Amino acid sequence: MVAGLMSYLDTALLDLVERFARRFQVLTGRTNVWLAVQLTNASIVVYFVWSAVVYAFATLAVRTFVGLFCAGVFWALTQTVFRVPIEVYENSAYRRVAKGLRNPRRVRDASLRISFVTLSILLSGPVVFVYVTLHLRIFVGGYLLVLLTTAVLYLLACDPLARRPAAVREWATRLLAIRQPSSKPVGAEGRVETNGVSPAVSSNQSNETNSAASSMRVAA
Repeated sequence: MVAGLMSYLDTALLDLVERFARRFQVLTGRTNVWLAVQLTNASIVVYFVWSAVVYAFATLAVRTFVGLFCAGVFWALTQTVFRVPIEVYENSAYRRVAKGLRNPRRVRDASLRISFVTLSILLSGPVVFVYVTLHLRIFVGGYLLVLLTTAVLYLLACDPLARRPAAVREWATRLLAIRQPSSKPVGAEGRVETNGVSPAVSSNQSNETNSAASSMRVAA
């Protein structure tokens, strides 16, 4: 019963996150992979800040362990996340979508996503209680890491749309094109001027010249 409920909750959350990621892609041109990488970078920052707080108030043995552990995590990040550009992951996702294939992480990482969702729900009450009563912020940092990891797992399981230009960029281009001034010289009354003389004055001068020539021929 509980397993079926959590499976239903996982599917609903995954569909909701995928809808949000696709809407974000339509507006900005950035995929769910880009969002996942940005949240991963944010979680790395939170992790090292949290480790620094623990390091400041811990004993020598704990400080040594935290320092070595952070060094190992940083080395692992340089070999994985920081080594491959975002474009490589995005191109792989685009090729999979072009072939009509679904993201294998939807099924493969289902148990991991359910575990983190369950952990996020169960830890919410104790973390709030500890923060309100004991004012211990260290547990808030750990809980934030759990939430960021959960969000990254759901974003990585989504399927992006096909490659398309950003709607915001298209709107900005159209707005700039509309606001560009006209390049044709127009007179004060909206008529095109020719050598400083308007078309009406030129027509009157031509009529007077033709009348004078006709009078001279009659007199002759």
